[in-house]
Amino acid sequence: MEESQSNTTTDTANPNPIPNNTNSILSSTPVWPTIDGPLGLTEDESLTYARRFYKFGFALLPWLWAVNCFYFWPVLFNSRSFPRIRPYVIRSAVGFTVFTTVLCSWALTFAIGGEQLFGPVWDKLVMYNVADRLGLTGWI
Repeated sequence: MEESQSNTTTDTANPNPIPNNTNSILSSTPVWPTIDGPLGLTEDESLTYARRFYKFGFALLPWLWAVNCFYFWPVLFNSRSFPRIRPYVIRSAVGFTVFTTVLCSWALTFAIGGEQLFGPVWDKLVMYNVADRLGLTGWI
C-alpha cells in the first residue's frame, strides 16, 4: 500500500504530461542520412557527397541540387538529424527552387509573350528562322 502511494506522488511530480514511451516504433527505428537506408553511406561519406553535389550545382549543373535533395531526403525533412549535412541539403533545395523558377519564367515569357511582347526584336531572339537569315533555304 505504501508503494502505491509513493508511485502516485512521483507521477504527479512529473511536469511532463506526455509519458515517456520507450516502446514506440519511432524511437526504435534507426535514422539514416540517405534514402537507401542501411545500404547507403556513412555520415562522413554523406557529408562529402552532399558538399560535392552542392558545390558542383554552381557549375551550371543545378540538377545536382535536385539529386542532392532527393538522395538526402531524410535529412531534408528531419530538422534534428545530421546537423552537419543539413545546411548543404537545404541550400541545394533553395538553389534548385530558384533555378527552376527562373527557367520556367524565361520559358513562359517566350512561349506566351512571343512576338506581341518583344516586337521587332523577336526575329533576332528566336532560333527557328536561322536558316532563312543565313540564306540556307534556297537550295531545297
